[in-house]
Parts: sequence; C-alpha cells; structure tokens
Amino acid sequence: MNILIVATNHYSSPVPVMPVGACMAAEAAERAGHRVRVLDLMFEQNSLNTLALELNASNPDFIGLSVRNIDNNDMQNPVSFFKDLKPLMNTIRSKTPAPVILGGAAVSVMPEELLRYTGADWAVLGDGEVVFPKLLSALSLGEIPDKLSGIAWLEDDIFIKNTGPVDRFSNGGLFPNFHRWINVYAYLSRLSTVPIQTKLGCHFKCIYCTYRKIEGHDYRLCDPEAVIDAIQTLVTAGLHDIEFVDNVFNSPYDHALTICEGLARSQSGARFQSLELNPLFIDDTLLTAMELAGFIGIGITVESASDIVLDGLQKGFTAKDVYHAAQVIKRHHLPCLWIFMLGGPGESAVTVRETLRFAEQCIRPEDVAFFNIGIRVYPETELEQKAREEGVLATSPYGMLEPVFYFSPALDLNWLTETMRQTMAAHMNYINSNTLGLSFLPAINRLGYRLGVKSPLWRHTRFIRRGLRTLGMDV
Repeated sequence: MNILIVATNHYSSPVPVMPVGACMAAEAAERAGHRVRVLDLMFEQNSLNTLALELNASNPDFIGLSVRNIDNNDMQNPVSFFKDLKPLMNTIRSKTPAPVILGGAAVSVMPEELLRYTGADWAVLGDGEVVFPKLLSALSLGEIPDKLSGIAWLEDDIFIKNTGPVDRFSNGGLFPNFHRWINVYAYLSRLSTVPIQTKLGCHFKCIYCTYRKIEGHDYRLCDPEAVIDAIQTLVTAGLHDIEFVDNVFNSPYDHALTICEGLARSQSGARFQSLELNPLFIDDTLLTAMELAGFIGIGITVESASDIVLDGLQKGFTAKDVYHAAQVIKRHHLPCLWIFMLGGPGESAVTVRETLRFAEQCIRPEDVAFFNIGIRVYPETELEQKAREEGVLATSPYGMLEPVFYFSPALDLNWLTETMRQTMAAHMNYINSNTLGLSFLPAINRLGYRLGVKSPLWRHTRFIRRGLRTLGMDV
C-alpha cells in the first residue's frame, strides 16, 4: 500500500523538535512492506498547498497525521495547534477518500476529542511504530481491527478505545534513520537535538501530567547496551547533539546510571542533554557519570520549592530534596536549567516567595531558571477533578481542546505577573514563556549555529538577554 505520513507540527520555539514518532512509524510501516513517504510541515510556508501537491504525487491508500501537541501550554499567550488539523483534513478530503489515521502524543491525550474534531477514521494511542503497521495490515486486508490493542475510533458516533499491553522496544528500534525521512540539516541549523528514549512509562503521580496516559504506569526499560549502540550509530551518521527525552531520565536511578557509565566507557563523542531530571535521584555519583559520558546540559523539573505546593501537585518529593539537589549541582560543572510552575494547588503569595527565595539563594548565576504561570488542565487527570471541585473549571471535557488552565484561587494573577516582571528584570539568568515565544528566537538559533554556538542555547541566557536589553528590547 502507498502510505503518506504527515508530521503536522510547525511550532519552532524554543527550537524545532524532530518528528521522531512520525519517522519511527514510517520506518516500521516500510519494514512491514508498504511504500511510505513522510511530509514534514515544520518548515513549510504554505502547508495546505504543499500537502495538496504531495497528495497528487503520491496517491496514498492511507494517510497518517502525526499530532505532537494540542497547544503551547502557555496561559499568558495561548496558541492552539489542533486548529491546524481541520484545514489539513479538508485538503485531504478534497483530494482523496483514503482513510486518515491520527497518531502522536496529543492523540493519546485526547483521542475522542480529536477524532470528533477532525473527522478522522482511526486513532493510534501511543507506541505508533508498533500499532500503526498492525492497523495498516488489517485495514489493507479489509478487516475490522476491533481487537487490536492501542487504537480508537468512532462507531455510530460512539467512542471506542482498545487498551492493552504493547511491546515497545521488542524490535530494538530506538530511533529511525532521520536522514531517510526529514531534512536533518534544517533542524540542526536551528540548534535542534536528536531525541532518544531509554524507557517508557512513569510511576510518578503528578496530578497534572499526561505521561501515564500516553506511556502507561509501569516502566518499560530499554537495554542499556542497546541505547549505547544506538547512540554510536547516530554519531556515525553525523548526529552528535543528542537529548534523552524520557519523562524522567534519572528514574529508575540504576538504569540511568548504567547508561551513563556505559556512555563514559564508549567515548562516543556525542554531546548529551536531559531536561527531565527528578531531584529525588540527584547525587554526586550520577552527575559525575553524566559529566564523564559527555553531558553538556541538564534540566531539573522541580515546579516549586514550597512543600505546600509540592504536596498539592503530588510531586513525590519535598522542598528539602530540592535544596539538596541544588547543593549537589553546585559541586559539579554541568550547566543546569531549573524549571518552575507557579500557580498550582495551594499556591499563594507566601509559597511563591519561598520558590523565588530558593532560586535567588541556590541557583548559580551561570545556570538558568524558567518560570511558567498556570497549569494546562487535561481531561482524566486529577487536576481536572480538583479544578471542578474548586469551581475553577466548568468547561466540559469535549470543550477542553481549547486550552484551559488551573490557577490557584488563593493567588492574585496581577500580583504574580508584576512580581515576576520585577524578578526577571533583576536576574538576567531567568526566563519565562514570553522568552520562549519571542518571534526572533528562531533567527537567534540560526545565527548561533552559523557562529559555531553549540546547543543548548539556554546556557547563554544571561548574555543574550543583556545584549537584547542593550538594543532596547524588553526581554
């Protein structure tokens, strides 16, 4: 069969993200015997025209739409990405009756809502490189795949979802041949990294998070030696900047440590990042192994330095753990991005000041602190239930494609906005969602690449902000 997979994401801030899921699904479908093309819309100026031309040229039997995000998770400057899907679907329907299959992280989060919104025929729920070829095989034979795990559809306007175990990593595939499917240089020239996962699943119970819905509750670990071999293959292909995109890289601790120690022995020459570290599992042994492995930047998602807020978010760690992680990091040379989320359950002016006090006292001037305000609420999370109980959320689940946010009733938004404006002005190593949304940030990325600046660009936040301030820009 002729298969066309469309990577629909074209949001490039702070850097474009390679469509690893779409490429892996394409490669798996090709291994299953299909003829596959990937249309990446990231850098297309006229997506609808490009799609129409591709449909005419490839005449696909089935079309996959890969949807990465529903929106930008920014309460202050919300942008809805799902709205791009309807014009794409209209273009498809005007050219071909081929069935359309939705996939990607966004689809796993809100499959029913996206099926109804787009009018697509099927949805793949996570692990697309495993499920997608099986779905294609059944459909190409004229079968109804109602027993296949990991898919969803509408039947007589009733939403049906098949859940069940899917054996990811069974074929050892950790990444696709990116050069085969996308314009790799276009990504690298904008300081993009190559994403790779060492595990799936999450046993943490943060009340706002969708990872457990996307990947499951239980860990599915990839063999550390397979990870090391995969990275060597990437380096051989000229891809040196690699980012571990596990939802929490350093849990389980022993798994992460084994990988880092193996990478240190292999001396692959790669430059590694991971922006999803948990403070519970930060110690000198792990950070030393990461330094020896070739890590050039880490991020710690702490959200808050207040026990009241951490407990309300059910983060599973305390402010004491956050302070301990900061002390460990000070003993090492790895640049660190600290990630905070203000406005969660229990947040007040007092707890905000606790977090800002921690940031000022414990974060090194050469490191960076990112502050986000408000929390995106998704259906079937504990945060949705809490928001409804508190009267913060009244929208029905079907209306939650449009971004809705939780913001603590005990906190004044105007006060927080002004407090953060003053705090940002006093600390050149602080950034927020407005920083990531700067229209000229992609140009800065391209300029940095030409000047030989290496990823991650956030390491240079102080100098960039000061330089832009000198030019009269309020950033």
